[in-house]
Order: sequence, then C-alpha cells, then structure tokens
Amino acid sequence: MSKLENPILMAVIGAAQGLRGEVRVKAFTEDPLGLGDYGVLYAADGRKFEILEIRDGKTVAVVRFRGVNDRNAAEALNGTELFVDRDALPDDDLDEDEFYYADLEGLEVYDAENNHYGAVTAVYDFGAGDLLELKGPGKRPVLIPFSEAAVLEIDLEGGRLLVDPIAAGLKDDGEEKPYGNAGGKPRPNNGR
Repeated sequence: MSKLENPILMAVIGAAQGLRGEVRVKAFTEDPLGLGDYGVLYAADGRKFEILEIRDGKTVAVVRFRGVNDRNAAEALNGTELFVDRDALPDDDLDEDEFYYADLEGLEVYDAENNHYGAVTAVYDFGAGDLLELKGPGKRPVLIPFSEAAVLEIDLEGGRLLVDPIAAGLKDDGEEKPYGNAGGKPRPNNGR
C-alpha cells in the first residue's frame, strides 16, 4: 500500500475477544458501529484491514477482520492503530457548525484586531469539552476552549480561526483579583 496522504486515526485495536479471531476495537467515530462504513482501514505500516463483522460490545466495537481467524492472530493486533485517508470522510453529513478535528489542525489563530496567536496543532477531548492546542513561534503550547464564546469564526478555506482572546484565556480582562488577596495589603509571613 502506498502511504496515506492525509491519514486520520479512526480506531485502535485492543484485546482479543473469544476464540474466532474477533478483537475489541476502540473507535473514534460518533457511532462505534459506523466504523464499518469507511471501507478498508490501514495500519501505519501499510497493512489493510477489511471488516467482515462488527457488533456492539458496550464500550467498544467487537470486530472480525478478513484473514484474522484465531485468537493468536487477534492477540498479535493489540495496540494497532487504524487509519483512513481524509478524503474517505463524508463532508455532506456535517452540520454547518460541525468540523473534523483534522480540518482544524493547522489553522492560523487571530483575534478581531488581527493579533496572531499561533496555529492549531492539536484538538483534545478530555471529557469536559473540546480544547484546541495553539503553538506560536518561540512560544509554549497553550490550550483554549473550543466553544462558541472563545472561537468566534472558523474559515477553513482561508485557513483562519477568529477567537475572543479574553474568553479563550489568551488575555486577562484585568477585572479579576488574584486568589487569596481580598484587595488588601499582603500579609507578612513572619519569617515562614
């Protein structure tokens, strides 16, 4: 297989399930069973994986791949990441305010005054809402919320993201007081 031009991570193969070669797969799709809709999946080393059967396994999908017929072969796949090319993802299914994480990566980030904050280098979801990682030249990466308050406009064609720097936490609004200081003088620590 030739290398995918724009690989998108779709799933990771986990432990073997049973004796017939089935594996537990953590899918990064909205519906784990929808993993079968993307056709052939590819490993980073070029191996092809065709899904023969897929069923719900509570927190994962249970999958049987072509050519994986016993538990030993299934166990050898543990930890294998599965990819598709970006072109295989359907753009027609997206609502106006929905985006693939991969399309956000690389966008340059600006505010309304045209101040540049770097580019989106990654998108994370730790469970409390999506976060965008920004990295500017000579700066450390910073995480901002991917929310309507922080991200005002997304221009995929122009390669730009417009943010509210205060809502994104990139600038201080100057109104909040520091923690532990109720507006008074700092207290002496008496040599401690």
